[in-house]
Amino acid sequence: MSRLKLFRSDLSLLLVLAAVGFASDARAQTETPDETPPTEPGESSESHAESESAGTKTPREDALDALSATPPKGPLDEDTDLGAQSGEEDADDAEASQADEVTKPEANADDADQEENNEEKKSKAASFFERFKLSGYTQLRYNGIPTPRSNPDLINHQGDRSIGGGNGFAIRRARLVLAADLHQHVAFYFQVDVVSMAGGTMHTLSLRDLYFDLYFDKKREFRVRPGQSKVPFGFENLQSSSQRLALDRNDALNSAVKDERDLGVFFYYTPRKTQAVHAEIKEKRLKGTGDYGLVALGVYNGQTANQPELDGNFHVIGRVAYPFRLRSQLLEVSGGAYWGRFTVRTEDQGGTMYRLEDDDASIVDTRGYLAFILYPQPFGIQFEGNLGKGPSQGPRGEDDRTLIRSRQLIGGAAQIMYKIDEPFGTVSIIPFLRAAYYDGGKKSTVNAPHYLIKELEIGVEWQIIKQIELTLAYDIVERTSDLYPYDQQSGHVARVQLQVNYP
Repeated sequence: MSRLKLFRSDLSLLLVLAAVGFASDARAQTETPDETPPTEPGESSESHAESESAGTKTPREDALDALSATPPKGPLDEDTDLGAQSGEEDADDAEASQADEVTKPEANADDADQEENNEEKKSKAASFFERFKLSGYTQLRYNGIPTPRSNPDLINHQGDRSIGGGNGFAIRRARLVLAADLHQHVAFYFQVDVVSMAGGTMHTLSLRDLYFDLYFDKKREFRVRPGQSKVPFGFENLQSSSQRLALDRNDALNSAVKDERDLGVFFYYTPRKTQAVHAEIKEKRLKGTGDYGLVALGVYNGQTANQPELDGNFHVIGRVAYPFRLRSQLLEVSGGAYWGRFTVRTEDQGGTMYRLEDDDASIVDTRGYLAFILYPQPFGIQFEGNLGKGPSQGPRGEDDRTLIRSRQLIGGAAQIMYKIDEPFGTVSIIPFLRAAYYDGGKKSTVNAPHYLIKELEIGVEWQIIKQIELTLAYDIVERTSDLYPYDQQSGHVARVQLQVNYP
């Protein structure tokens, strides 16, 4: 126990002496810093002085020297360690910061590229939709204007179905067109219509056109048109109803292709010179057909628009149309022909049985036509006629009237017109007179009735602005009825039409 106390007292004495020594060193460094030689890390100034002056040391002095030479760790040393650690962290932060500085431009560049790609995608999407053009027109009619010879039994189901008794206001057509140039070599065309009546139903949606123009060259002179489109036969058939002066197409040419369309493939060749003439006709609002080729060839079903092929026999067609300038006038001559077989629909009516020759419903259907147009500048002439053979009953009064076979047909239409530009600050006024004649069958009507049609139409079209046209027409008509027993009907019809073009 006494030894332990003695050890504790010696240890206390050593600690006191060490503290006194540290204080002396600090004071000496403060008073004479320049005279004190530098010390190595961990070596005290006092031990350095004593090593130079003293020769021998007692054990206690050796212990004091050893204790002085190894100072205890304290907060300063911990701070130094923390400082070193902090320095390492600062170095890491600096490296990370430098890495961030290097990465930031790369990230910014990536963001810029991504943004540019997004903008490019948006631009492409916008450019794609900007290629599409929406257009069309609507025709509103009233056919109930009183006349000296009104006849409620005078009907025309292939033309204006609102003609006849009990009819008032009608939507004759409501067309909506979506067209686009999808590529330099590909164009798209889609048109629907709200027809006034189909199968007894008012305002039925109907597909008119759905086709693609596939161009072989950059000049767009050669193209193929697959899909449902107009069959290149006649002039009025190809002329849009929005451009036609007379309110209905003539029966002679329209009976060749009901609704003017069919499903098939057509080839058109239009040289640049001919394209320029068509463009001039359109620009001057001269009531043209548009570009259906200088040369046209085609193969199509032959059962007319929106009807399935029934006999597997396609129709083939060829047409040549040449629009040209002659001094200050624009003219066009055209001609064409088709051949095929048409499957007739038969139905016994009123106790009458209609027979097919050789019990074959697939009947030869072939026609040829010629047309001449002097575009109105200001005076104009329009003529077209066709002849051929097609499915038909016998003429009224003949013994074989109930026999349906391929029979002769002939007919056409002639029109004169005079175009007055910018009257009263409007676009134009065009008075016109058209005479039409047809003697032949209507293959698309049940039992292919034989028709005899004589028609004279006097009218005037007033285009007030680009979007609005008003037409008044008076018809003197004799025609075969579309309904059994297919009697002859005659009378007068007075009509007014408002046409709105859009856009």
